[in-house]
Amino acid sequence: MNTNDIMQLSLEMANLQAVPGDTAIYHPGKEIRRVLIGIDIDGPEVILAHNLGYDLAISHHPMGDEAVLDFHYVLKRHVEQMVAAGVPEGLAKSVTSDTIDSRRILDSIRNYDRASSIARLLDMPYMNIHTPLDEIGRRRMSEAASQLDKRDTVNDLIILFQDHFAEFRNAKTKIEVMVGRQENHLGRTVISHAAGTNGGYPVAKAYFDNGVDTLIYIHCRPDDRKKLLREYQGTMKTLIVTGHVASDSLGINPFINRLEECGLEVTPISGIIPAL
Repeated sequence: MNTNDIMQLSLEMANLQAVPGDTAIYHPGKEIRRVLIGIDIDGPEVILAHNLGYDLAISHHPMGDEAVLDFHYVLKRHVEQMVAAGVPEGLAKSVTSDTIDSRRILDSIRNYDRASSIARLLDMPYMNIHTPLDEIGRRRMSEAASQLDKRDTVNDLIILFQDHFAEFRNAKTKIEVMVGRQENHLGRTVISHAAGTNGGYPVAKAYFDNGVDTLIYIHCRPDDRKKLLREYQGTMKTLIVTGHVASDSLGINPFINRLEECGLEVTPISGIIPAL
């Protein structure tokens, strides 16, 4: 396999037609047999992969080039997800516009060539795959959650996730109810994931104010949680946080399995929690 083949495989698994803005091949390679993959594969890990004789280093998170500079485009996936959940399109665009613009400006400041230049100097094939793998994880959580009824409780969903996914059982973090109570009924449930990063307070508020009762993020900033607590604590609205590393692993592990089915030797490091 070559790096293009591996990229295409990730798109097929996620049912995506094009490479998202947060995903890129930094230095192409061919005749790949041994792969080092991790949630964060930066310059030091690229050197490690080269020194240990791997043919390719794959990072989940974006590390450079277009995957950093075009990251803000992926945030528009929030609009698609919100509209699908019943949020008016105008409101969805409004509550995401500041985040998208801020991310564009901040990412333009970054040194986007740091890790990529190391890979080129070493002639070490290097890429990252972000949204496709997150989409795999989002769909796995959605399929599991669909087994429950609106009358089931938040605690029922947490138990289901822990029973279904070893990544959550093996993680050092725990699934946490950040707003609401475990006794709340699920009602309408949405998993907000695979859109670059979470939408924070404004996206959660838009969901809650438009009929969503239980919202799932994989992480949430403390300030966003405080705002949501002030507005929704004591109501039947619930924000569940499943954990960043565990949730990323939920999308990465099926991809690792497919690579191994293709005959590649794959070594997971840098945070990937085993699905055992």
